[in-house]
Formats: sequence, C-alpha cells, structure tokens
Amino acid sequence: MPPNTTATTGDKPGKSGRKKGRRARLIVLVLVLAVVGGVFYGAYWSVSTVRASFPQTKGSITLQGLSGPVTVKRDSYGIPQIYASTDADLFMAQGYVQAQDRFYEMDVRRHMTAGRLSEMFGKGQVKNDEFLRTLGWDRVAKQEYDTKLSASTKNYLQAYSKGVNAYLQGKDGKDISLEYAALGFVNDYKPEQWTPVDSVSWLKAMAWDLRGNMQDEIDRALMTSRLGPQQIKDLYPDYPYSRNQTIVQDGQYDELTKTFEQSGSTTGSTGSTGTGTSTTSSTAGSALTSQLAGLYNVLDDVPTAVGVNGQGIGSNSWVVGGEHTITGKPLLANDPHLSASLPSVWYQMGLHCTTVSSKCQYDVTGYTFAGMPGVIIGHNGDIAWGMTNSGVDVTDLYLEKLSGDGYLYDGKTKPFTTRTETIKVAGGTPKKIVVRQTADGMPLLSDRDDELVQVGKKATVDTAAPDRGDGYGIALRWTALDPGTTMDAVFALDKASDWDSFRQAAAQFDVPSQNLIYADTKNNIGYTLPGKIPTRSTGDDGSIPAPGWDSKYKWTGFIKQDELPYEYNPKRGYIVTANQAVVDKDKYPYTLTTDWGYGTRSQRITDLIESKIKDGGKISTDDMRQMQMDNSSEIAKLLVPKLLKINLDDKDVREAQKLLEGWDYTQDSDSAAAAYFNAVWRNILKLAFGNKLPKELRVKGQCLWVDKVDSTGPVDDDTKVRECGERDADQAQPDGGDRWFEVVRNLMDKPNSDWWKTPAGAGDRIKADNMNKLFERAMIDARWELTAKLGKDIDTWSWGRLHRLFLKNQTLGTDGPSIVQYILNRGPWKLSGGEATVNATGWNAAGGYGVVWVPSMRMVVNLDDLDKSKWINLTGASGHAFSAHYTDQTGKWADGELLPWSFSDKAVDDSTSDTLVLKP
Repeated sequence: MPPNTTATTGDKPGKSGRKKGRRARLIVLVLVLAVVGGVFYGAYWSVSTVRASFPQTKGSITLQGLSGPVTVKRDSYGIPQIYASTDADLFMAQGYVQAQDRFYEMDVRRHMTAGRLSEMFGKGQVKNDEFLRTLGWDRVAKQEYDTKLSASTKNYLQAYSKGVNAYLQGKDGKDISLEYAALGFVNDYKPEQWTPVDSVSWLKAMAWDLRGNMQDEIDRALMTSRLGPQQIKDLYPDYPYSRNQTIVQDGQYDELTKTFEQSGSTTGSTGSTGTGTSTTSSTAGSALTSQLAGLYNVLDDVPTAVGVNGQGIGSNSWVVGGEHTITGKPLLANDPHLSASLPSVWYQMGLHCTTVSSKCQYDVTGYTFAGMPGVIIGHNGDIAWGMTNSGVDVTDLYLEKLSGDGYLYDGKTKPFTTRTETIKVAGGTPKKIVVRQTADGMPLLSDRDDELVQVGKKATVDTAAPDRGDGYGIALRWTALDPGTTMDAVFALDKASDWDSFRQAAAQFDVPSQNLIYADTKNNIGYTLPGKIPTRSTGDDGSIPAPGWDSKYKWTGFIKQDELPYEYNPKRGYIVTANQAVVDKDKYPYTLTTDWGYGTRSQRITDLIESKIKDGGKISTDDMRQMQMDNSSEIAKLLVPKLLKINLDDKDVREAQKLLEGWDYTQDSDSAAAAYFNAVWRNILKLAFGNKLPKELRVKGQCLWVDKVDSTGPVDDDTKVRECGERDADQAQPDGGDRWFEVVRNLMDKPNSDWWKTPAGAGDRIKADNMNKLFERAMIDARWELTAKLGKDIDTWSWGRLHRLFLKNQTLGTDGPSIVQYILNRGPWKLSGGEATVNATGWNAAGGYGVVWVPSMRMVVNLDDLDKSKWINLTGASGHAFSAHYTDQTGKWADGELLPWSFSDKAVDDSTSDTLVLKP
C-alpha cells in the first residue's frame, strides 16, 4: 500500500506519523460517538463500527439483476477498473462501486440539486432549498429524462440506479458512512432509493458553476452606484487579441464569416466589449442595484457544487501533435480548475467490456462524477479528450416590472405561471413557497428574499423606466433550464472512435458549453466548441441585465452547431485552451461572450510549447507534466522592474524590496520573493481599486469612510459615510485574476490616472497622487502586513506559509461542530503556484492568500502507448474519512507528481491490489 498523506500540516511526516494522525482522529471519533450515543441512544461506537462502512474490495458479492459475473479490480490507490460482458452489467456495477466509495457524497448532491438539503440538515438549509427549488434543476432533469434522452441512455441510467440500490439494500445509514451516524443523532434521516433523474440532475449543478458571465453581469451593474461608464470600462478592458492568441486561429470559422459577409446576414451580433453599462442602468436606476445586491446575497449562500464561479476560475487543456512529440503520436493534457472539496469532485475509474461488441460497447477510462454513469473526461482505445470551460454567455438577468396581476411586457401585463413547492425540514415544520415564472420559463429569483421584494416596491427609477407600481424583480434566462441531451453526449463520447464520431457526440453536449480538445491514435488532433449558445438582437451583448419589459431584449435563437468554431490538425501542430477567447471577434459573426478569460495562462502554455519545439525540439509526457506545474507569475514580470526602481526610506522595507532582485518570477512554496511580491500585488489592488468599489463588491466587514451617494450618484458636498463590505472573502473584488492583470497593464501607460490616487494611509503614511507613489505605499504596507503574518525576519518568509490549502468535507466539515470538522477535514498543505499561473492554485487578493481553487485533477494521455499515460486526483477514491484512500493522492498532487494510469488488460492486472467479483 502507498503511504497515506492525511497529514495535518504541509510538511511530509513519516509513514508512522501519518498512521498515528489517522489513528488519533479515529480514537477521537469513537469517543465522540460513544459520548453522544450514550446521551441519545445509550450505544457504544467501536472502531469496528466506524470501519463497517468501508467497501468490500475482495472476494465476491451476489447482486440481483446482473446477467453475468463482473470483476472489479482496484489498484493500490483504490481506483477501480470494472470488467463486464454487457452494457447493463457494466453500468450497474459502476453504480454499485461508486456507492461503495462515495454514497454519502452522492446523496448530498442529489438533495442539493433537488432543493432538499433541509431534509438532511434542518432549517439552516431552507433558504438554499427555496432558491434551488425556484431554479428547478430536478424538474428540468426529469423533463430531459422523459422527453429528450435516447432509449439506450435511459437503459444505462436505470442500470446504474439498480447498482446503487443494490448497494443500499439492507443497510442503515451508519452502515453506509459515518456522516449518517452523526446525522442520526440529530434527526431520523434515512437514505432513499436512487433514481435515474438523480444522476441527470447533477449535470445542472455542473452547468450552474460553469454558467459563464452571470457574476460579471451582476458586478458591472452594481458598480454603477459608484463608478461611471468610463471607469467601468477601465475595469473590464478589451481582450488583448494582438498579444494573447485565441484558441481557433486557422479553423473553419473563416468560411462561415465569408458566408455571412456575402449574405449580409444580421442573425448574429458582434456586440460590444462589455462596457455598455448605460442601457439598463439609465432605465432602472437604483432598482437594479438594490435588486442585484440582494440577489448576490442569495447566490452566495447556495452550496458550491463544482467550483467557485469567478474571475480566475477555469481550466487548462492542450494537445500536441505527433510531429512535435518524442513518441511521434499526440500528447493531451487537462487540469480543470475548481474549488477544493473533500472528497474531490472527480472519481477515477475504468469501464471495460470483456469483449467489445454490439451488446457491450465500452472500453473507456478517466474521470467521472460520483452519482453519474459513464466517463466525463478521459480516453478509450482510439481517442482521448479533455475539457475547459468555454465561458460563453448562456445566462441573462432581466429586470422585470411587476404588477398585482403579473409583469409588464411590451406595454401589456402578462400573468406569471406559478407552482407551489413544499420544503420538508428535518426536526421542523414544512414550508411552502410559490415559484413564479414568465412565459419564457424564466424564474423570478427575487421572490426568494423578502428584502428583495420590499426593495423592488420602493426602488427609485428614472423617467425612462415604467412606473414603480408594485416594484421590480429579477428573472433569469439560462440555457440549462431547457431540457437537453448532455447525458446522451457522455455515452457517445465514451465510445467515439474518430474525429467525425467525436464531433457528432460533442454536438449533443449542449449544457454547459465546454471547450473540447481531441487526439487519436492515428495522429490527429482537434478542437470543437459545442453547446447551446443564444443569439441576441443587435445592440444587446448580454453583458448587463436587460429590461424585461421590452421584447427587443429577448433571445432571438441559438447558434447552429455547424456554425460553431472548430479546428482540426492546425498547421502549428498544437492547440491550447485555457479559457481565453475562442475566436477573434472581428472574424466571427456571433457574440459568444464579452467576458473571456484574458489569456494569461493560455499564452504562457503556448510560449512553453513554442520554446520546446523550436529548432525541431520534441515534447515528452514529463514535459507536459512540468508545464502543468509552471509557477511563473506573468504580472510579476510586468511589475517587478518598476518596483525595483522605487526609492524607499525605510531600511526594513528596502530589505523586503531586495527579495525581488534576481527573482525569476517563479512562485514556489518556499519562495520569500513570491510571498512579498504577492503581498505587494494585493496591496496595489486594494489601494487603487478595492477601496473605490461599492460595498456590495468589497470584503464583508471591511469598512471605509467614503463619499456619500444618492440615487443620482455621488453627493458633491464632501459628506462622508462609513460603509462596510458585504461579500465573502473568496468572492470579493478585486480578486486579482488576469482581468486585473490587464487593468493594471493598461494603466501603466497612465501614471497620473485617478485610479492611482488615494488618500493618506493609517499613521499618515504616503498619500498617493500617481502610480509610483501608490506602488511605494503598497510596498510599505506589504512589508508590515507580512511582518504581522510571518514575522519580522524575512529569512523565515515563504509563499507556502501564506498560500495554504485546507480540504474540507462539504457538509459537516464546514458547518458541523468543531470536533466533527477536525475528524472530517484535512490540511493544510503549503502550495506553489498562484493566480492566473498554469499551476493555478487560485487565491482571492481582496480576501487573503489562502487557496480558493485548484487544479482539481491532472492528466496527460500518451496516444502512442496508453499505458504510459499519467493521472492524479486532488484527494482519493474514497469518501470515507478513515479509509486509506481518503486523501492518499493529495501529497503527490501537491508535489506535482502523477500516478501510472493503466488501461490494457495486462497493465491493469499488474497494478491490481484487490479483486472483487460481483455475481448474479
């Protein structure tokens, strides 16, 4: 067995130390359960009882419903490879095995997607359930299952559910997971049967966290309370097309563009660059600002499903063709960036037909979600694929004019459609809510907060908007609220064998829209953008909330799949996707979004590839791994030369400044220079921008004396009021992502810009009236901030002491009693990397230095010899807190290591530690 890495610090204790740490937690758990059990039930919980939920991984188990035996082979990390003779048996076994390792996680997920968390955790989750019921994820999932999905997909989902339910048969909660044992002390919750819709619903949670620019849409509108149009434009600069390459460079969109130019079509809108903030703000005034501030508070409480949705969140994937690789065949890398969770959102496994035929069609391995059949990202015997979030704009917020009878639309009052939802509450009384939707199926989100309703009734609007009357509300238009076919796409991808079948499968991947990269064993590489992407009327680019009372802001349709960008075997021999712009805006007739990532990571990856292949150089599998771990700070390369030229009077600050001399801009965990630079960067952002943003965007509890504003803007009488921030630290602005890199880069040419001006600091420190003075003050403030955090002696400083990862169980590990959190959580780990680096261990500059999102897994697929592919997960295969596989991959993940990834029968047999036979 590999050493277990459940250490409680970022150091690497010996094997005995890790065992002692796990044993100590187990003893504490037993004592806690014994005491609590004595109070409530008089039961004594032994170590054997705690371990009772661990899966059986050897011997045999009889499963009713199988048509033949199924073999489950697990390697030394507990990663399963399943072998069956029929598709139905394969997916039934997948359901059984995933439930063995992760059923509690699966159960929590389905309660979240259905808006039923209160049934498990009580009244504290009622607000979340109200919002999730309003979105209606599970209702849409049921419509998908009933009306959209193919017969074969339904059969697979049914088989998967049979496997999960076979695992549940005869088990009490305590037999499934220790979390149920803890829940059993406070309510009588019992797990119920799994359904196919439970699996489909998770796709909606995934789509929610990858939904595009909704947060930017809210933020831009909120900024109007303090900033003017040009200031907002400064903070949302144009994408740097001339500096950072797009994904598709010589792809098939050129022909589409020519067709549109020749026909004079106006079906698509090239839109603006996200700075046209006047349209809605001028027609809605403080109504919009008030509604959106309240809406954000509701959104912020919704449990994180896949990842934090914000600037900097994204993923890396790239593929290099055989002409540039040592093997002569493609290499494909992928590492999706998501919020850290325990267990990891990903589950590694292989699904193999003993003989591939019409009755058993799959031989695929990779990453999937616990609770969902099939493989989401990975490879089969012919092709490999990876995904990054495209960021295309598939959500729009609408300000709706309300009346007693409905909502205003083109001068007429239209009725809402309504439904009543009953929320059951563990240990409490049920609560009923009424969900209202427009004729277009848009739910009225603002109904979920009493304050929003009252604000809407009292909101001040200018003369261009309809009379206030009963007030205003906020409705959501989102592609994922329409039934789709993404579940069909998963199975089609898993058995695709070439570029054409891959493209056909991808076309069904409608929500969420993802960048899909491709490679095959015949030495082809490619990229395609699938997804259900709306078109809007001319002049509406979806960058800000729209007036719902005007039909010209209604979606006009969706881009046809054969009109979406793709690229196949480009001349340059590689393709990079890292959330940058897909195509040049001047070469494509549709607006995909106004809020791309700004290309910092993608260009760095491109530069690394180009540096390896120049003069005929070749790239290896390990080169791909090392690129994934690149820690270079692009903003440091821009700023450090400027910072080193600043004269500083204080010798202690000069001492810190000298750390930057000769620094190679690499953010290793042991780097003192990286610690100091990132502190300077954080203080630059705070001084130049953060202190000037409205309270709705600043960190909760951060209070400032600011100019008074009313409904028309700042009051010009020098009146100051005390305002405190309202956002959680990991979602506040400025977050320091590569949008802020671009903001600062643009302002470097304007050293006397008002953005660089700021009043005197505490203790009458420097009043900045230009860029250099603000940089000087930021360097001073950073020195004393790190002195407080890390000590006066800079020889003891390191980036890893600031930049730490804590892994938290997503339910009881965040909101449970402190002793339960100690039992379930792990960490910290001291990490390298940083914001908008390839090794994207993200942190929010407004809130602090702690790790907010991470490469949630990493993989490199070798298309020449699939058994030489490599992979790693953030945590481990198991969701059981005391399993050896709870976090046994985390230490290696933190160090940038990858594990062997067996695929062939021989390689799997050679790596197998435990074999379980499931018998009919």
